[in-house]
Amino acid sequence: MKWIYPILGNRSFLWLLLIINVFGTIYGYIWYNWQLVETPAIFLPFVPDSPTASLFFVFVLAAFLVGKNWGLMEALAVVTLFKYGVWAVVMNFLVYFETGELNVSGWMLIFSHAGMAIQGLLYAPFYRFKLWQLVVTAIWILHNDVIDYVFFMFPRYSVIDQHTSQIGYFTFWLSVFSLLVAYYLCLKKDRYELSIRR
Repeated sequence: MKWIYPILGNRSFLWLLLIINVFGTIYGYIWYNWQLVETPAIFLPFVPDSPTASLFFVFVLAAFLVGKNWGLMEALAVVTLFKYGVWAVVMNFLVYFETGELNVSGWMLIFSHAGMAIQGLLYAPFYRFKLWQLVVTAIWILHNDVIDYVFFMFPRYSVIDQHTSQIGYFTFWLSVFSLLVAYYLCLKKDRYELSIRR
C-alpha cells in the first residue's frame, strides 16, 4: 500500500479531496434540512452525522495542506467517517432488501458513503492523534448513539423505522468496532510522515 502515499500527499490531490469534502459537507447539511427544522436546538449537533464527519475531515485536510496535524480532528474524522460511511451503506441496502428496489438517490448515498469510509482509512498512517483524543472521540460517538436511539434523533428512513431497536443495537457495536479500527490502524501501527508534494 505504500505506493499510494505519494498520491495521498500530492498537494493537488489534497486540494481536490478538500473541495469534494467541502461541497459534500454542504450538500449533506442541506439533505438533513427537513429533519433539522423539526429538531430541538439542544440536539442539533447530533443529527447530521455524515456531513459532520466529513466536516471533521475538511479540518484534517486543511491542516495537512499547511503541514500540520490536528490530532483531535483526525481521531473524530477517522472514526466517524468509517462509522457513518458503513452505517449509511448498510441502511440503504436494508431499504433495498425491504422494498426490492433502490432509487438513484439511494445508490448515490451508498457510493458516496463508501467513499467516506475509505478516504478516512487511507490517511490512517498519517494521523498523529493520541489515546486521550480517541477517548474524547469515543465519548462523542457513544453519546451520539444515546441521543439517536434514546431520544430518537437518528436519521429518518421511513421504510425501516420498524427496525429501530435492531438498528440501534447494530449502531452501538458499529461504534465500538470503529473505535477499535482507529486504535489498531492509528495507534498500534507504524506512522508515516505526510510529505506534501506539488
